[in-house]
Amino acid sequence: MSQSKILFRLSGVPDDEADDVRKLLMDNYIEFYETSAGNWGISMPAIWLTDADDYDRARSLLDEYQRARTVRMRSEYERLKQEGKLKTWLDLAKEKPLLYLFHFFVAALVVYLSVRLVIDMSNIG
Repeated sequence: MSQSKILFRLSGVPDDEADDVRKLLMDNYIEFYETSAGNWGISMPAIWLTDADDYDRARSLLDEYQRARTVRMRSEYERLKQEGKLKTWLDLAKEKPLLYLFHFFVAALVVYLSVRLVIDMSNIG
């Protein structure tokens, strides 16, 4: 048995996709373990193969799964688009108006402070 090898990073991965990858590995009798982001969220969450010798087979299975998922997600997107059920940024703002306003004001503050810093720096010289 050789050393462990990372197969799949979990940062930003939807729960359903991570569950599918776990199931794929279990169904194919490939041993793995996971690392989490840790208590402070600074570590790398990932799925690791216990035996690096399984990497080529696992990578092949994962690549095929991701191709199929891409096709499935694109067709779902197109279906929702045709039915007019896709959420726009305005829909999201209506769902959580306070959160939207908070993010808007934070972004505006960052832009204001950046522009002001540049103007203040140009007045120094």
